[in-house]
Amino acid sequence: MPRLLILGRQGSGKGTQCVRLSEHYGVPHISTGDILREAVSAGTDFGLKAAKIMEAGDLVPDDVMLGIIRDRLAEPDARAGFLLDGFPRTSAQADGLAELLGSLGRALDLAVNIDVDTEVVVERMLARGRADDTEEAIRQRLNLYEEQTAPLLERYRDEGILVTVDGVGTEEEVFARLLATVDAHT
Repeated sequence: MPRLLILGRQGSGKGTQCVRLSEHYGVPHISTGDILREAVSAGTDFGLKAAKIMEAGDLVPDDVMLGIIRDRLAEPDARAGFLLDGFPRTSAQADGLAELLGSLGRALDLAVNIDVDTEVVVERMLARGRADDTEEAIRQRLNLYEEQTAPLLERYRDEGILVTVDGVGTEEEVFARLLATVDAHT
């Protein structure tokens, strides 16, 4: 079973495709947003720390995120494989993830970049009609992605595990491309 990291701009379809990939490969879809909400609800040590930070309007620091990821990867369903969605977002988080996986005797099989042009994702996100999806807010989030997360593409390319999949097309077309790419590289 694969251990995958899914990368891509907001609005690239990562969440939708991760659900499908998770079902297909029988591995958990580990979304950091979902993990944070679950950890807060469960009242775990990390969840309590995260709740205080989020209530103050701050970003959850790397050590707290790594602790939450460590706890999640230690669960039985994630031992054989997983899909990481939304983590890591920065080089420091990628360093922490590599160290964490190394301590667990595991490594990523593949980092999959779902590539969708910026203007296409802006259109997609505006079409969702969410209150927080103003064009200005979307462009700010995309700028943060370019500054903080896009550099990870080069890192994983240098490690020899990055593959890029065209994220434009129907949900089924993109899913078929993802399956073909993952199957060819794992």
